Amino acid sequence: MREVKINKMYKHFKGSKAFVLTIAKHSETGEDLVVYLCIDNDNTNHVDGIYARPINMFLSEVDHEKYPDVKQKYRFELIEEK
Repeated sequence: MREVKINKMYKHFKGSKAFVLTIAKHSETGEDLVVYLCIDNDNTNHVDGIYARPINMFLSEVDHEKYPDVKQKYRFELIEEK
């Protein structure tokens, strides 16, 4: 089972990078949210900044019907340290 690792860098399938800051709870629904710093957004419609996204969406697979040319399996993939 995939999990989100705090203080780690992830690659978005469109090319930007996301540094996970923490996991937060939505104040009304109790839903877990990934809070991350988005950087290197030259090829996306996001600007650099802090974002929150439901954890299930963060860990989801890329919609390959909508994005058939994307090679990455998941929306966000951990960038392994070398």
